[in-house]
Amino acid sequence: MKQSRLMSLAEAIANVIVGYGVAVVTQILIFPVFGLHTTLAQNLKLGLVFTIVSIARSFALRRVFEAIRMRSAK
Repeated sequence: MKQSRLMSLAEAIANVIVGYGVAVVTQILIFPVFGLHTTLAQNLKLGLVFTIVSIARSFALRRVFEAIRMRSAK
C-alpha cells in the first residue's frame, strides 16, 4: 500500500518534533564543552532552523524512497 504525501509529511514532522527537544538539550549540554555560550532563546532559535531543514530533508528522502519502491513494484 502506498503512503500518501500528506502522511509522509506527518511522519517527518512527528520525527523532527522529538528530535527538536533532543537537539536543544544536546546544544545546552555540549556547546559549553566547546567554549560556546548561548542563551536559551538562541538555542531554541538554532533548534528551529535545524528543525525546518530536517523536516525538508526527511520529507524529500521519504519521497525518493517511495518512488524507488513504486518503480520496483511494477
